[in-house]
Amino acid sequence: MALSMVGQRIAHYEILGELGAGGMGVVYRARDQRLGRQVAVKILPEELTGDEERLARFRREAQILAKLSHSNIGAIYGLERVGGRMYLILELVEGQTLADAIAGRALGLGRTLHIASGIAKALEASHRALIVHRDLKPGNVMLDAESNVKVLDFGLAKSVSPEQPTSTEISESPTLVAEDTEEGAVLGTAPYMSPEQVRGQPVDARTDIWAFGCVLFEMLTGKRAFGGPTSSDIRAAVLRETPAWEALPQETPDDLRRLLRWCLARELAERLRSIGDARLILDDCIRDAERPGPRAIPS
Repeated sequence: MALSMVGQRIAHYEILGELGAGGMGVVYRARDQRLGRQVAVKILPEELTGDEERLARFRREAQILAKLSHSNIGAIYGLERVGGRMYLILELVEGQTLADAIAGRALGLGRTLHIASGIAKALEASHRALIVHRDLKPGNVMLDAESNVKVLDFGLAKSVSPEQPTSTEISESPTLVAEDTEEGAVLGTAPYMSPEQVRGQPVDARTDIWAFGCVLFEMLTGKRAFGGPTSSDIRAAVLRETPAWEALPQETPDDLRRLLRWCLARELAERLRSIGDARLILDDCIRDAERPGPRAIPS
């Protein structure tokens, strides 16, 4: 399919080469011949063009991205339909994925904090717009040469509505609940799925917070928080296992350790409620790391 598309034109976009492929489509590098810039074009695979559910999800991704405007989120430029096929025209983000940057190696505290802060800012903007990503993972985070972040691929994202929680055990603040998430639908990528995703239960913004904790743990250790030889084993680990906290580098600040435990709390009532709170903790850790001289030891 990639060879057949290279050199073709979609409206005024010339396909130059394939960038990557996934369950929600193939992404190509293309030249916008009207504006003289390069873009990314996401194409729904031809065999799925008759799948109404996939078409609806593709359109929903475009609508969701249109609601978001943030420096840490890849932008959308348009939605095209040519010859019965749908195309998303997206910002072309150069660099490498966070998955490639990690590749089984810890990134170091300073770089981890910088990247984590960018991811948290992207999720904060998304949640402020009442959107839950639902598929945050290193493969959906792009880094430029300075490790600046762009969060991509909102193909599984959901628009949500504010709803007051009925349980006083959770919080007095609003919870974001997905409007069209059906119980029993298991969507996401196994090592980064929250317990509620694994169970096929409705999700809210805390699902992204769990995935953020998984990504943060992986950046610090080079290892996944939850693993196993098969997807079923990984999902079982998400529901039952404890991350290998001893794998965290010795220099990991106590505040960062606490943040990880709050993000990866299996019970929703105990999980961090706001990714904005995570960003504040990360900003404090960054300031402490940049402060010259020995750190003060708490009494």
